[in-house]
Amino acid sequence: MSSAPEPEQAAAASGGTADGDGHRSATTTLTATRTAEPDTEDARTAQRRSSAPPRPVWPGAPEPLGARFHTGPEGTRGTNFALWAGGAEAVELCLFDAEGGETRLPLTELTHEVWHGFVPGVRPGQAYGYRVHGRWDPWTGARWNPAKLLLDPYARAVDGEFALPPEVYGHVRDWPDRPVADTVRDNRDSAPFVPKGVVVDDGDDWADDRRPKTPWSDTVIYELHVRGFTMRHPRIPRELRGTYAGLAHPAAIEHLNKLGVTAVELLPVHQFAHEDHLLRRNLRNYWGYNSIGYFAPHAAYSSSGTRGQQVGEFKRMVRALHAAGIEVILDVVYNHTAEGGELGPTLSLRGIDNRGYYRLGGDPRGYADYTGCGNTLHVVQPQVLRLITDSLRYWVTEMGVDGFRFDLAAALARSMHDVDMLSPFLAVIAQDPVLRRVKLIAEPWDIGSGGYQVGAFPPLWTEWNDRYRDAVRDFWRGASADLADLGYRLSGSSDLYAWSGRHPYASVNFVTAHDGFTLRDLVSYNHKHNEANGEQNQDGSDDNRSWNCGAEGETDSEPVLALRQRQLRNLLSTLLLSTGVPMLVAGDEMGRTQGGNNNAYCQDNEVGWVDWSLLDEPRWRELFELAARLVWLRRDHPVLRRRAFFSGLPQDPGGLRDLAWFTPRGTEMTEADWFAPAATLGMYLSGRDIPQRDATGRRVHDDSFLIVLHAAETPCPFTLPGPPWARNYEVLVDTSRAADAPGPGRHRAGATITVPERCLMLLRAEHR
Repeated sequence: MSSAPEPEQAAAASGGTADGDGHRSATTTLTATRTAEPDTEDARTAQRRSSAPPRPVWPGAPEPLGARFHTGPEGTRGTNFALWAGGAEAVELCLFDAEGGETRLPLTELTHEVWHGFVPGVRPGQAYGYRVHGRWDPWTGARWNPAKLLLDPYARAVDGEFALPPEVYGHVRDWPDRPVADTVRDNRDSAPFVPKGVVVDDGDDWADDRRPKTPWSDTVIYELHVRGFTMRHPRIPRELRGTYAGLAHPAAIEHLNKLGVTAVELLPVHQFAHEDHLLRRNLRNYWGYNSIGYFAPHAAYSSSGTRGQQVGEFKRMVRALHAAGIEVILDVVYNHTAEGGELGPTLSLRGIDNRGYYRLGGDPRGYADYTGCGNTLHVVQPQVLRLITDSLRYWVTEMGVDGFRFDLAAALARSMHDVDMLSPFLAVIAQDPVLRRVKLIAEPWDIGSGGYQVGAFPPLWTEWNDRYRDAVRDFWRGASADLADLGYRLSGSSDLYAWSGRHPYASVNFVTAHDGFTLRDLVSYNHKHNEANGEQNQDGSDDNRSWNCGAEGETDSEPVLALRQRQLRNLLSTLLLSTGVPMLVAGDEMGRTQGGNNNAYCQDNEVGWVDWSLLDEPRWRELFELAARLVWLRRDHPVLRRRAFFSGLPQDPGGLRDLAWFTPRGTEMTEADWFAPAATLGMYLSGRDIPQRDATGRRVHDDSFLIVLHAAETPCPFTLPGPPWARNYEVLVDTSRAADAPGPGRHRAGATITVPERCLMLLRAEHR
């Protein structure tokens, strides 16, 4: 087939006149369109009709978008429905009863491309969706198909899961051998196979909530998965495991408080769908980077129900975390949706206005894909930008969250094609009175040309710093060519962020993230082992910068196990003592493993879940205790969480430089030392010269510290800097020793000590 079959003309909206406000009352003709082939069931007879009497539809209002339950005209309680559907010719609101019976109500009011109506008597818990009529012409990007029930982009709750049978595709998926099958419209009704939006009562003033409002410089982030963090916790009741209520349980919060983290960064909790290729392999999307509902908390994480109860449960979780002093940051995916490319399903935006919501390719039949997921939202379009910012404000003001980490944020910062730091998205965020006050974290890259933008985002933003990750991994595995890059990363990455007036906390430092090896696997595997994902081990990165310490995977070799434990202590200590905002990944502090799988996005099982039994083993309990000790040490000492970059100069005449670097000889580093092959570095942080003031305006003073990092496989003599840097040094951390192992506590300044092989030492400088 070389061209699309000629469909009959789609449903048309006719009659009516527009007033000065862009409003018109449209008389609609809702005739289902059929294509010449294949011979499919008519969408209008496939779904069982409700036996309920027809409901009246009053004009309602075009604002706000979505379904809002409230008191309407003459004191009548009901729900206002409003849907932006640019270019559509008619819109039907579809209400579903408890048995799945459908009532279709034409929305005849149209104001500035928003179709709206108030339906008396519709209350919270009502399931609904939309059918949108218009042209079917994929060759120009038009993919309207009223046979497909569509999820409201503004739905506050979603009931059910996407199963993705052929009926949910706008085109005929059953013809895989047809090169233009995506241009043939499928008229089978999708309503029995797709989730529905749910009307929710939004009444909640958050008067009893107290946000922690932790300053960026004091923040320690803990990345976790709501389901995976709680599924195996023995002290969380079984019925709450894997849910928002499970994360709010005192046993979960107790662990977070003992560790000392100040914020949890939740992997996506927006309603998401499972990809068809995973369902075919009896797998599921575990991480959730496949969003389809930007206002709805993912229903599968609710213990209390999915007819709106998930909203209240999420809010209670946020309140419980806030009460414990923990902020809630959401990992959000506004760069693409679960509808994928032109061969993907029609679930929501594609059927509402494909050309309005998505960036189309040079051939409008396809999509511009800067995400690797088949499509990219067209953020420069005003209604798409509004969808995203309305969603963000909703999660802050009505769901109580404290910030966002933006997946593939460079895709959002693209104007027409190139990444643009003056793009509409970044400009809107910068001036928004709600959003500019919350924590904003960019994953500063996408897969498109020019998409790598580490260090380029504007001052309101912090960024995941993958250059920190790579430098620290390379140093401890013995692969650094020199020390220059490491020095920048340990001290806050001023080379990346100072030029634009940003601060050290612009750098979110991490060694591991959900994507890639766990910390334990980083020191246990040289190669990925992703066979369980069903993609012949072709998925996941091959650039892991890992080292297995002499044996691939699990081993009984005591020397290898001892070295791995030391490397884990080295990596954790480096992360928590570096300037910037540290991010830990759930379970890394107690040795969680994924068996070498570095892309566990589809492993909703023991591979991806946190194993709490590890804390019963002494070696992993000791690792947790070290991590907690370092987090609390960081919280106690402002010199370890500076708000301003180091200058390398004294803050006062005759004082010490705020940052100094030393060679193993006890001499300060020269330019040549930075670029010579070396595996040992001393970093002196002066607490006497912190350029910041407390809330009363007084200068902040702190202890001074010397951090010695030694990555070679043999011990190293290291001369401790003498006066004026210190008179004595007290050893606080020595990663060559287990937590309870005795060791020398103090050394005189100027003395030469032996730093064991592959070891980090933290010493407090004593000036008396």
